[in-house]
Amino acid sequence: MNCLGIGTGSAPVHLDEEWHNIGCAGRLFLQTIGRPNNQGLLMSPSKAETRQPARLVDRIVHALGPWGMFLKGFVKHPVMVGSIIPSSDTLINHMLSRVDWDKVDLFVEYGPGVGTFCRPVLERLRGDAALIAIDTNPDFIDYLKRDIADSRFHPVLGSASDVEEIIRAHGFEHADQILSGLPFSTLPVGVGPAIAAATHRALRPGGTFLVYQFRKRARDFLEPHFEQIEDGFEWWNAPPCYLFWATRTTSDAEAQA
Repeated sequence: MNCLGIGTGSAPVHLDEEWHNIGCAGRLFLQTIGRPNNQGLLMSPSKAETRQPARLVDRIVHALGPWGMFLKGFVKHPVMVGSIIPSSDTLINHMLSRVDWDKVDLFVEYGPGVGTFCRPVLERLRGDAALIAIDTNPDFIDYLKRDIADSRFHPVLGSASDVEEIIRAHGFEHADQILSGLPFSTLPVGVGPAIAAATHRALRPGGTFLVYQFRKRARDFLEPHFEQIEDGFEWWNAPPCYLFWATRTTSDAEAQA
């Protein structure tokens, strides 16, 4: 549960403990970048404080647990992570509510971060199915490999635009469901359309692209490729989210025509 009282899919944490961890992390952060003087300006940190900044950052991440790793990823790659706060349990349940899990052999997620969606997906996934999680951030991939011990789970360091090659490398022709929280509207020019096009090709006919975004214009990236798009909205998230379920209705032959 985060400081707003919203669950994040991780183990429950008392609010006072959460605030204590955040306070500790804040003090460590100040040791790394310096402290404000009487005029509110940052003073240079002492030699002792700058001796091992990498270790201080590691201590901050450790103090916040999954939140720390998520924050570290946001600071390093803000246009790829999209939000400083992991998704709420309510958003996760809403987003996954339309999936027919009996028909899912392969589920793919773009930008899994610290696994906020990965764990609920694995809880719903059949025992003989698979989850491929693709992220460009090696810190997230390393964290997921350490944190989630499940033979069905395959974290991959790579780009969502290469999803077709990635799923073939794991022995699949198509994915049944693909989930993404990547911020389409802030991705580098051309990346959003490339991901949407590759996703349509990677899905089986009848497969769905599940997208949650903070801006409604994400639909603009989906419409040129998907024949059927349903949308929704989730207030119980920080910030609230637009939800899209884009379904591929064409066969491979029709898509190539």
